[in-house]
Amino acid sequence: MIQALRERAADLLGSADFARVYTLVALGTAIAGFAVRSLASPWTLYSMIGGLAGLGAAMLWVRRRELTMIGFAPTLLLAYILWAFVSISWAFDRWTAFTGWLEMAAYAFIAIAIAQVRDTIQIVRAIGDVLRAALGLSIALEVVVGILLDTTFPQLSLAGDIAYGGPIQGLFGSRNLLAFMAMIALVTFYVEWRMRSVPRGLAIGSMALAAIAALFSTSPTALVVAAVLLVALLVLLLVRRAEPQRRLDVHRALAVVVVVLGVVAYLFRGIISDAINQATAFGSRAALWSEVLRWVERRTIQGWGWYGNWGGHPFPFRTIDFLLDSSHDSALNAYLDVFLQLGVVGLVLFGGMAALSFARGWVMAGERRSGVYMWLPLMLTVILVTSLAESFTLEGPAWMLLVLCVVKAGQARSWRTLILDRQDSQAPLPRIER
Repeated sequence: MIQALRERAADLLGSADFARVYTLVALGTAIAGFAVRSLASPWTLYSMIGGLAGLGAAMLWVRRRELTMIGFAPTLLLAYILWAFVSISWAFDRWTAFTGWLEMAAYAFIAIAIAQVRDTIQIVRAIGDVLRAALGLSIALEVVVGILLDTTFPQLSLAGDIAYGGPIQGLFGSRNLLAFMAMIALVTFYVEWRMRSVPRGLAIGSMALAAIAALFSTSPTALVVAAVLLVALLVLLLVRRAEPQRRLDVHRALAVVVVVLGVVAYLFRGIISDAINQATAFGSRAALWSEVLRWVERRTIQGWGWYGNWGGHPFPFRTIDFLLDSSHDSALNAYLDVFLQLGVVGLVLFGGMAALSFARGWVMAGERRSGVYMWLPLMLTVILVTSLAESFTLEGPAWMLLVLCVVKAGQARSWRTLILDRQDSQAPLPRIER
């Protein structure tokens, strides 16, 4: 009896249907995390994430014969998570640091599990389905609260401002996170349209829904991300249409253009900063970043220990807020947050992981004809550009999406795969006995 139950459980955990449902539930739980935390409790969300991590471990154990160490998880990703764990030893509030690390590691493990059991197009479809539901429900709630009832919804922090053109935040807790998810959705829906994996009307309607959500979020970062995303898409299409023998020259020309633009931006940084300051609330961010850099200088190598979100405000975050006479949940810049908490070692690991994954995804998208390969570099463009103005890419759904992209990029172009291929090509041919 027990043996039969074990076999049935193994069959279930190893089935394609279970992998599909697991992916949808995991992505849905992460993306709706703020709503679950607000309407139920934080422990409800933690229990759900812990259960998903346990199911993911069981699923990978059942499929262990299908898995290999090559492509399971990139070295830099594992090193980054390990360094964050080591940093707990010098954190002032070790329990808070440990819980922050545990949450980050759980989201990362779930993403790794999804990447092992689903291919890229299946992940794209799953993200598209979840974001269609999340954005549609967000707009519907805003319409009901702000127009039909003309009230507020404090449980989800909905102010009901959609009738005034926004800002709205839907299920996500902040307009910037809504805008980020809308940009992710645009990329995903565009790839679905290119792949014809959903009906054309549904794809176009989905892109319109994402555009409406981004527009009503009135997030200043959304405009910047949309502009950079459009440029990246046009350049990627140019690379894909170039002849294979000319593709290297195109990449070199692009590198020169990027370097020149970087030099120009540095030379005119004062003018650019003033212009941004007048158009947005950049001044408050600049003051925060300046104070964060002052604390970075005190522990440049190892940082102050990994906490993730500044919630609870342990040291030194409490002191930073006191000096600025304000309250923050992050450094409003993922790279600075990593620098502050994990030092230059963590920043090098995080930056190297992101840059290598983007390079892998970009080269793969340029070489392979299928439109699904455009998803990785465009997704990473949204994530990495948004990280310049927000830190939520270090936790929750944004962190899960980043890990998914990093793992899928590593599976496609891993240096360990190249070493094995070279070893196989140099291996002597087997002798044939006569």
